[in-house]
Amino acid sequence: MSKHIALGVDIGGSGIKGAPVNLKKGEFLHDRHRIPTPQPATPDAVARVVAQVIAAFEPSKKTPVGVTFPGVVQNGIVKTAANVDDSWIGTDLRKIIRDYAGHDVHVLNDADAAGYAEFLYGGAHKREGVVLMTTLGTGIGTALIVDGVLVPNTELGHLQIDGADAEEFAAESARERHNLTDDQWIAKLQRYYTEMEKLLWPDLIIVGGGVSKEHDMFLPKLRLRAPIIPAELFNSAGIVGAAAYAAARVKAEEAHTKKQAKKSTPQDV
Repeated sequence: MSKHIALGVDIGGSGIKGAPVNLKKGEFLHDRHRIPTPQPATPDAVARVVAQVIAAFEPSKKTPVGVTFPGVVQNGIVKTAANVDDSWIGTDLRKIIRDYAGHDVHVLNDADAAGYAEFLYGGAHKREGVVLMTTLGTGIGTALIVDGVLVPNTELGHLQIDGADAEEFAAESARERHNLTDDQWIAKLQRYYTEMEKLLWPDLIIVGGGVSKEHDMFLPKLRLRAPIIPAELFNSAGIVGAAAYAAARVKAEEAHTKKQAKKSTPQDV
């Protein structure tokens, strides 16, 4: 694989899927390979399947590989695991996948990967300033990119608003759970995004999740300072973002290694 190609793998509650990505275009080079998420979704079982997805594309040792996870991932360690087995908490995600796959990987939260992809290749188009990505689904996933730098694990769907988690009343699932009309749900969204603007002052808000395909129904009715637009990459965002993130991390690590080597080289007097 060339230097403009990286591999992304997206761990989901129902499926683990991956594909090689053209980093210039943010597009899949081949159809994605998907394997159902094993049940129970324990670390060993999931890591084994991730290794199979990676192996399906036979990446070279130099090919960056990124892997998303549906939970908080801090320095490679899983801190929360909402849609997989609780035994993941405290697991070194990067190490266990590397051990099974025989290939180094870079890992990140799934919403962060989607947001990073939208920043690079989707609706944000590498816009400077503060970009907030939200995914409206069963819960609310969030990603925050500031001047091109991803701020990891924001988890702003769990922000307490009016005494409750925001996602309890503003996620797409809240419409059915609370039997809300469209107008009632839009009012809840207005409350949520108004609070986001008070806290973050975003320059752009991107809305993803399955409901974003119906964006004409609700986005024009929101009254906000920042432009609010639908996501463009939909189901490919996690894989694309994971691949791009891994490539960026590899590049940063290589630059750091060169800098350290230069420092340790004796200088001519």
